Amino acid sequence: MSQGQTGKGLAVVTGASTGIGYELAKCAAQDGYDLLIAADEERINLAAENLKQFGTAVDAVEADLSTLEGVDRLVERITAGGRSVDLLMANAGRGLGKGFLDQNFSEARRVLDTNLTGTIYLIHAIGNQMRSRGEGRILLTGSIAGFMPGSYQAVYNATKAFINSFSFALREELKESGVTVSCLMPGATETEFFKRADLIDTAIGQAKKDDAGDVARIGYDAMMDGEGDVVSGWKNKLQAAVANVTPASILAHQHSKMAEPGSGTK
Repeated sequence: MSQGQTGKGLAVVTGASTGIGYELAKCAAQDGYDLLIAADEERINLAAENLKQFGTAVDAVEADLSTLEGVDRLVERITAGGRSVDLLMANAGRGLGKGFLDQNFSEARRVLDTNLTGTIYLIHAIGNQMRSRGEGRILLTGSIAGFMPGSYQAVYNATKAFINSFSFALREELKESGVTVSCLMPGATETEFFKRADLIDTAIGQAKKDDAGDVARIGYDAMMDGEGDVVSGWKNKLQAAVANVTPASILAHQHSKMAEPGSGTK
């Protein structure tokens, strides 16, 4: 770590320039962990400066985590620092609105590469290091969106269904290893996600959302307690429970009412 070792361990957080990722990093810093944070934008460096107020060492990597090369750059920074990762919070993710056939496929593929390929590639690298030591905690940011077919967000919701499922499978595989795997499943949260995904004119884009700090704290505490999954907020818990017993065709229709372009003005 370029800032030197000051905390009780090292936490790596991706997608940490803003939103839930930044708030997860804040939780770890307040808890005494040094930080290595990453995102694909220059603002990650400003986030690092702001996080130094909590008194632990903070380092930042600007890298495109939708690419294997970007993930390799992050892993190389960890290796160069000679430290073990105690907490890995794989939060980086992208969304994309509009109907699938109306999307630019290169943008849809970047959602896939960020949410899936980059995420599990990073977990494969760091998870192996944790398993070899017999300790470590991993938190993936899934979503309650993974419980329902995402009309007008089809690719995004499908990636979150993958993450939700993957986290439970990996948790089972590592249950005797000393490494825990947890999955945070938030609902709509007040972040830049909806602007970046071109969802501002939708009903869900204009609806009241959960606070990113509250969501992050729920996920962080669940990871530290070794819980398998946590849905943040009672409304989201209810929505997830209903989704489990509702036919997929009905869920897809309900989702279209929330995410169809222009639905926020109807």
